[in-house]
Amino acid sequence: MAIEHTYDDRLVAFLDIDNTLYSKSFKIAQEMGVRIHAYFVSLGLSDEEASKLHLQYYTQYGLALRGLRRHYGVDPIDFNDKCDGSIPLEDILKPDPRLRQLLQDIDRSKCRVWALTNAYDTHAERVLKILNLRDQIEGVVFCDYLEEDFDCKPEPTFYLQAMQKAGVRDPTKCLFVDDSLGNVEGAKNVGWLRCVHFRETEAVEALCIKHTSEDQEKLLGENEIIVIEDLQQLRDVWSDVFVQTEN
Repeated sequence: MAIEHTYDDRLVAFLDIDNTLYSKSFKIAQEMGVRIHAYFVSLGLSDEEASKLHLQYYTQYGLALRGLRRHYGVDPIDFNDKCDGSIPLEDILKPDPRLRQLLQDIDRSKCRVWALTNAYDTHAERVLKILNLRDQIEGVVFCDYLEEDFDCKPEPTFYLQAMQKAGVRDPTKCLFVDDSLGNVEGAKNVGWLRCVHFRETEAVEALCIKHTSEDQEKLLGENEIIVIEDLQQLRDVWSDVFVQTEN
């Protein structure tokens, strides 16, 4: 029996979580990188081999876990528990009242708010709870580690699945903000026109630091990728979805 989906004509703002809803200055990415590296080493690899393979899997598969499952048959839940799950997030992250107010000021009669992450659901829910934002998020689209070949950003199927889960049929009604330019490009490629790149000085993945280059600030067709340095700038970029207050 086919599953019937309920659709909603309102806009949907999809928000990335890690390094977007909190500052990279908390160094969560580094904490993740150290633990993922240790996981590779636990498989019998040297430090050099672990670093090389981690980068290779990230580049080839989008996430290290997808490579580890394919080539080493690791237990995805064990991986999650020892990597993302072992980070003392409660001791590192803290709520940001300004960010909470930003989400509260989105006019829900015009726009719904969802989270879109490459993390597992336990990590996503944990971060949102610590940041005191869970009640502002209608739903979370995450990487389902329990699936043999799960999808992730920036693969087209992941964004299409997100639309289905959120109940939106028209891709032009999808707004998106992410700290990864590649993920923003992926969204653009499936027709999400109102995408924003939350750019930081450096993007950190595992133990490797990649500097954002000027040629990454480019246009895709006729649709400019808008770059912001503070999420509060969304009030201007997406001004039509925020509650208008009288001055």
